[in-house]
Amino acid sequence: MAMLAASDLTFGYEDAHILSDVTLSADRGEVLAIIGPSGTGKTTLLRLLSLFERPDAGTVALDGEDVWALPAEERLARRKRLGMVFQDRSLFSTTVGANAAYGLTVRRPWRDRMSSWLRVRLGLDETRLRELFATLGMAERVPPWLSRLTVEQTVPDAAREALATVGMAERVDQRASELSAGEAQRVAFARALAPDPDALLLDEPTSNLDPRNTALIEDAVGDARDRDIAVVLATHDMDQARRVADRVAVFLDGTVIEQGATDRVFEAPGDDRARQFVEGELVY
Repeated sequence: MAMLAASDLTFGYEDAHILSDVTLSADRGEVLAIIGPSGTGKTTLLRLLSLFERPDAGTVALDGEDVWALPAEERLARRKRLGMVFQDRSLFSTTVGANAAYGLTVRRPWRDRMSSWLRVRLGLDETRLRELFATLGMAERVPPWLSRLTVEQTVPDAAREALATVGMAERVDQRASELSAGEAQRVAFARALAPDPDALLLDEPTSNLDPRNTALIEDAVGDARDRDIAVVLATHDMDQARRVADRVAVFLDGTVIEQGATDRVFEAPGDDRARQFVEGELVY
């Protein structure tokens, strides 16, 4: 049974039809590459697979369960089993270590989640909290419980291991705002990987990155596969798909027109449009 599967997905907005009858799946320990030109709906498909959007028709299943048929609380629990890296990296203005650890907080008790939210989202530690109260003329009135919540915690081992996977272990105390685009993308990847998700969804994770950062992220994709994670990678880079994917789905005009083992799709596609696309004859 596939770890993550979509069946007959259809989705659109009032003025635009985006996806039509999309069916695909990814098993544990497998990389599925979704290839296609920019602007054909790959990002929308990943948003559906990661449960950020609800399909107009069709199903998204995790371990065989139709997640949209579940109660909201159970559906949220399933979403926590997914790791996502979108093109918008959206790192918080705190340390690399705190960013990498953020995904772990959804599995922690309320107090730990609040502590992480104060430190990561608001950038508040105990010193800054006291400075804020002093500015308001309330230096002696910092609530003890709030002060305790902002005590900096050690970066969990899982976050450190994820950072090591992308070559950022030595940067754990650096501010995220000081990172290059490629380094920031590697931290975003580590943040998604740290909670050990069942499935990892990657939207053009190496777009506009230099060769070194691209290679490091591709190595991390392989590491995720070795950890028995199902990986879905959307990319317009066909060479990348050849390097990292076990299977490939060709995505054109909002639907999958060809899918199968990577070598077969590139060397002997059954659909003529898929052949034209992988051979560079079909230009969008």
